[in-house]
Amino acid sequence: MTPFRTLKEAEAVAGKLGKPSKMPGYAYGIPARSCPIGSVLVKLKGSVCSGCYALKGRYAFPTVLNAQQRRLDSLRDPRWIEAMVFLITKKKCDYFRWHDSGDIQGLWHLENIVEVARQCPDTKFWIPTRETKVVKSYLTAHGAFPSNLVVRVSGAMIDGPAPPSFPHTSTVTTGTPTCPAYTQGGICGPCRACWEPGVQNVSYPKH
Repeated sequence: MTPFRTLKEAEAVAGKLGKPSKMPGYAYGIPARSCPIGSVLVKLKGSVCSGCYALKGRYAFPTVLNAQQRRLDSLRDPRWIEAMVFLITKKKCDYFRWHDSGDIQGLWHLENIVEVARQCPDTKFWIPTRETKVVKSYLTAHGAFPSNLVVRVSGAMIDGPAPPSFPHTSTVTTGTPTCPAYTQGGICGPCRACWEPGVQNVSYPKH
């Protein structure tokens, strides 16, 4: 395939990268309504997806929804990995978050994300997910994730336990979270715990 020469060419395939003001780097979001497990949990009172932030506020703007849909539609493009690697490398991303909206669509999707991480060794990646079966399937088939990719399997219920048997997890609490963003203007600041493989669990405040 012809290599990409410009950001515009790569964005035509994979869509533009997001840049959340809260975080130190770029992100990639697809529609929250496309979450396989999340679309079930959003209807369950007390779940971490009930009142999902990615279904309201600025995420509900037509321009944002259209951009998310274009990214979702692009995932099966055979050039998607190459386009993402080009965008992340070109923008010199030190830290990258997968899915500030949306979640893994299947094992094939996670395998593609892993390949992007492998080809971008200078970038630290973090992906939160509730797709436990997909993560288990990947680990069974391929073993551990690349050292620059932290996959945090998220607990399903507010104040519930972290999912067992995973090296990296996240939870939502009504108590005191380990995420410091709520004490520092809603931004990560110097904290990089989500991306840090040495941190087993990160707890977030209930939104």
